[in-house]
Amino acid sequence: MSEHTLSKRSLSKRSFEDFHPGMEMSFGPRLVTRDEIVAFAAEFDPQPMHMDEDAGRRSMLRGLAGSGWHTCCLLMRMVFDGLLVQSSAMGSPGVDEIDWRAPLRPDSSITVRMRVMETRASRSRPGVGLVKFHFDVVDQTGTQIMTMIATLMFGMRVALGSAAS
Repeated sequence: MSEHTLSKRSLSKRSFEDFHPGMEMSFGPRLVTRDEIVAFAAEFDPQPMHMDEDAGRRSMLRGLAGSGWHTCCLLMRMVFDGLLVQSSAMGSPGVDEIDWRAPLRPDSSITVRMRVMETRASRSRPGVGLVKFHFDVVDQTGTQIMTMIATLMFGMRVALGSAAS
């Protein structure tokens, strides 16, 4: 692959400059099955309410419910597939807030809605911009399952162009 091809590919990706406060994107829907909920729980969060319907009914969740961490992983996958794979994303300095608002139920069809809260250039890393997002995970009925506020780092277009030339 030539340097010219690399440069064109890099410049076609979504970069820091493409984000502005108020911008919204949506990813999904994605069906979450009972088997998927139980498999994730068995591997990573084997609490009874995530593994067994009867235990779930006896819990404050009142039924089998996906782990909150499963919901976080689903959000990440959906955002990766819908945005990050075709961007200059460089990771995240952290998550400010996660709020699990309602149980993730088997056979839910979830959608991730994302809104840009603010953008700023990094003071310590030239060529890097920080984008603060508010994420909502909602099911097919519009029930808000989870919210998250996190900042992601993106390369700036000028820096990408100069790095590839």
